Amino acid sequence: MSRAGHSHRPSSPRSPWIGVALGAVVIAALFLIDRFLPTLFPASLPTRAQDGLTLALSVLIEALPFVILGVILSIVVQVWLPPDAIQRWLPKRAWARRAVLSLLGMLIPVCECGNVPFARGLMMRGLAPAEALTFLIAAPIVNPIVILTTHAAFGWDGGILVARLVGGYLIANLIGWIYSRHPAPDALLTQRFVETCDRVTHEHGTPVKRSLTQFLVELRAVMPALVIGSALAGAVQVLIPRDMLLAIGSNPVLSIVTMMVLAMTVAICSNVDAFFALSFASTFSSGALVAFLLVGPLVDIKMLALLRTTFTARTLAGIVGIVLTAAFVIGIGVNVLV
Repeated sequence: MSRAGHSHRPSSPRSPWIGVALGAVVIAALFLIDRFLPTLFPASLPTRAQDGLTLALSVLIEALPFVILGVILSIVVQVWLPPDAIQRWLPKRAWARRAVLSLLGMLIPVCECGNVPFARGLMMRGLAPAEALTFLIAAPIVNPIVILTTHAAFGWDGGILVARLVGGYLIANLIGWIYSRHPAPDALLTQRFVETCDRVTHEHGTPVKRSLTQFLVELRAVMPALVIGSALAGAVQVLIPRDMLLAIGSNPVLSIVTMMVLAMTVAICSNVDAFFALSFASTFSSGALVAFLLVGPLVDIKMLALLRTTFTARTLAGIVGIVLTAAFVIGIGVNVLV
C-alpha cells in the first residue's frame, strides 16, 4: 500500500473515557425515558437495564470466537505466507481481482466480526483498500455457513436466499468499484492503521515472535471496538421500543425501512440472523426480510465499530449510504417480483 501523502504524526491513544461517556449517556437516557415517558416500555427501568446488559454480553460472547479466528487468519497471511503469495493467486485486472476477492468468503467460514482483522492483514500484505472492502462486504453473506443457515430458515421460498446472495455480491462489487476510483486510497484509512501497516512492514524477528506481537496488536485494535459496539447494540435495543418498529410492518415500503433499522440495531451474527428474520416472516414482506439480511451483516452497530478501527468516519458514512440504498432497492425489487 502506498504511504504517499501521509504525515507520520504520532497517534494519540484511544481515550478510556469514550466508553464511560457512552455508558453515562445510556443511563441518562433510561432515566429520562422512565421519568417523562413511563408508559413507553412495559418493563421497569431495572429490568430494561438488565436486558440491555444481557443483550450486550450475548453479542460480545457470540462475536469473540470469530474475532480471535479472524486475528489468527490475519497473522497467517501477514507472517507465514510468502510476500507475493496473495498477489500471485489473484488476477491482474482490477475488476477481476475484486470479483475473486468477493468470493473469498466461501473459503473462510467466519462471521463479519472475524473478517475485519483478516481484511486488515490482507491490506498489510499489499491489497488496496477498495479490494479489502470488496472482500469485507461480500464475505459475511457469501459464506458457506450463512448460505446453509439461510436455506435452512427459508429454503427457496420467496427468492430470499438467491436475493441475499446475489444482492450481497453486487453490493460488495459496487462498493469496491466506487472506492477503487478514489484518487488517494490511503485517505480511506485511519492514521492509526496506516502507522500499524508501516510498523508491521518493517518489523523484524522470528515468525513466532512476529505472530505473538501481531496477535497483541490486532486484539488491542479490535477488542475495544467490539466491546463498545456490543454495548451500543444492547443499549439501542432497550431504548427503542420493538413494538414501534413492528407497528408499520404491513406497509411494503415502510416495512423495508423498519427492517433495515432493526438490522443495524440488533447486531446478530450473520451465521444465525436468518432464524431471527424468520420470526418476522408472517408480518413483513419478503423484500423487507431480504433488506434485513443484507444490511445486518454489513453495517450494524457492532460491525461499524469494528470497521472504525481501520476506515475513516467519512468512508464508513459512504459505505452505509451505499448499502442502505442498494438494500432498499433490492427489497423493493423482491416485493415487486414475488
